[in-house]
Amino acid sequence: MSATTPELLIQQLTWRYATKQFDPSRKIADHLWTTLEHALILTPSSFGLQPWKFIVVKDPAVREKLKAVSWGQSQIVEGSHLVVFASKKENTTSDVECYINSIAKTRQQPVDAPGLAGLKKLILDFNGTIPNHPWNIRQLYIALGNFMTSSALLGIDTCPIEGLDASKYDEILGLTGTNLATAVACVAGYRAETDKYASAPKVRFSKEDLIQYI
Repeated sequence: MSATTPELLIQQLTWRYATKQFDPSRKIADHLWTTLEHALILTPSSFGLQPWKFIVVKDPAVREKLKAVSWGQSQIVEGSHLVVFASKKENTTSDVECYINSIAKTRQQPVDAPGLAGLKKLILDFNGTIPNHPWNIRQLYIALGNFMTSSALLGIDTCPIEGLDASKYDEILGLTGTNLATAVACVAGYRAETDKYASAPKVRFSKEDLIQYI
């Protein structure tokens, strides 16, 4: 059974845009925000390792500080909610063990079961072959896309924010010196009636330009 319709999916993806002006008087209802947080938690990742943390910034004073290091973009303080997407710099042995223990607990398996022991070795071996941080950032953008699409399906506007000083974000959010680093942020809320971009036609290359069949 389809969870939605093809028409509704395309309608909402066409409706969404990178919102330039949010209505600060409109807040996302608690039950909708809880749903979006759950969507973030359900984001897929390689091995299921989830090498990230999603920081929901509620304090208006902190958001003002973040605006100052985000090229002064007003969305940071005007939107209903602000999420900072932070990736792990390194996937440590402790991280992997914690994940394996979580699988064992959730699926009621012995932590030393052959399948889990094999998965642990696979992840550790893989981690040793690549720079963890760039890989984790790529994983994190899966979460950003999932968050934006989930928001659109709920009729909630978003604006991803890459125009920011990540090192300053880390200082303000207390991440400096930890195993986490800011990668990107995203504002969620509801568009202002004065945002002229809300009604602008969406510009995309054609299907022939972007999709190739082999």
